[in-house]
Amino acid sequence: MEHSIKLEKVTQYNQLKGVETQHPLISVFDNTNSKALPNNTRLHFNFYAIFLKAGHCGELKYGRNNYDYDDGTMVFVAPGQILEVSNTDNYKSTGLTLLFHPDFIKGTALAKNINQYSFFSYDSHEALHLSLKEQEIIKDLFSKLDYELSQSIDKHSKNIISNTIELLLNHCVRFYDRQFITRENINSDILSKFENWLNDYFESEKAQNTGLPSVGYFADLVHLSPNYFGDLIKKETGRSAQEHIQLKLINLAKERIFDTEKSVSQIAFELGFKYPQHFNRMFKKNTGFTPIEYRNLN
Repeated sequence: MEHSIKLEKVTQYNQLKGVETQHPLISVFDNTNSKALPNNTRLHFNFYAIFLKAGHCGELKYGRNNYDYDDGTMVFVAPGQILEVSNTDNYKSTGLTLLFHPDFIKGTALAKNINQYSFFSYDSHEALHLSLKEQEIIKDLFSKLDYELSQSIDKHSKNIISNTIELLLNHCVRFYDRQFITRENINSDILSKFENWLNDYFESEKAQNTGLPSVGYFADLVHLSPNYFGDLIKKETGRSAQEHIQLKLINLAKERIFDTEKSVSQIAFELGFKYPQHFNRMFKKNTGFTPIEYRNLN
């Protein structure tokens, strides 16, 4: 039977794995000599976790979906997220683990930038696949973190460790950019579907019935997380998925404004706006004119 474990502290995860706690707010360890996590367990994280897999490690799930999680891949977990563990009978712990609590990075540059690493919110089929050279870079940074934690803590320790974590994350940004490129055919297909679905959304009555479309709505159609979907679209086009939606709205609004038989409020409703004043603000922000001014100007 599946059971849940709320992990409020890094030390709780260390205890599950049977590893020594070198620091109450951060932990780095090799899984080879650690215990297997309890099978059929849902882990509720209250801290950040980064896993580098090596060999066969059973299944890891985010929500109800299996991660695209093979040898030499990385998975990122942020506070508030849930992972499910499903291990095989011959499961053996392998790979590397980095855990750090948000309190550890308070006051550092990493704390200001951590939300920029959108892959912490990626979902199923979105793990980072590393080449052998890329794995060596990540392993070297894990080793540096482990070395620093093994030394006596002094006034420099926090900045050195947080800077090393930030360097590791920046390398992962680069590796994800490479992964988006190497999966270009798949990404182009998703982009094409996105454009078609966006057109269908406004040509049908979905906007009137459901409201303005969200990035999450289109991400769900291709079974991706909103962050991964948004990053994929931006890598392909230079614009975020939200910017694509906004641009589509503006172009449609400009076309429909010329239909003088419809009021501005009616046009706003057809496009999915609940309140006409929100439509007016968006239109003026993007064109420099109110809808009425734009209609009269043309």
